[in-house]
Amino acid sequence: MSIAKSLYQGDLVTLAPVDAQNDAELISKWTHHTEIMRQWDIDPLQPLSAWKVTKMLEKMEKEAEEKRNLYYFSIRTLDEKRMVGLVQIDWIEWVHGTGRVKLLIGEAQDQSKGYGEETLRMILNYAFSELNLYRLSTLIPDYDQATWEMFNKAGFCEEVRQRQAINRFGQRWDLILMGLLKVEWQASLQPA
Repeated sequence: MSIAKSLYQGDLVTLAPVDAQNDAELISKWTHHTEIMRQWDIDPLQPLSAWKVTKMLEKMEKEAEEKRNLYYFSIRTLDEKRMVGLVQIDWIEWVHGTGRVKLLIGEAQDQSKGYGEETLRMILNYAFSELNLYRLSTLIPDYDQATWEMFNKAGFCEEVRQRQAINRFGQRWDLILMGLLKVEWQASLQPA
């Protein structure tokens, strides 16, 4: 990998800081979309006001600075600099070299355009090359097949399936823990 290659810019999107003041309104709008937010988190959903989002982002920033176990970015289109999503690495355990990846494309019309796949490639590079993590995981509800496929295509494999751990849409769903090791990611970068 070239040292001149940007960690933060791809062909479609760039990873940029989240601006608690200017991005809060859009993120607040996303929290009102049940289908979108159920891809981001398995916790109970709650629509948030822009003020509440601002406070949440300020708290995240403080925690990121103090604990150094959370890195997060906005996903912005390269051409318009329009924010289309969020990505983060959290649950970092430095002694073990592990963390978790979460990725959200906030509007349905921005999904299936390659933004998520490119962001995932860039955040894996950031996690393994810049942060020097050894293992990443992600949690995906069984109803989110598109996200499962995207992470699987990036090299993540299913490690644990918690049967009927999620209650959504009037039925029970499995929760899937997927993982990727740095050596697997490095091997995937080698030409076949």
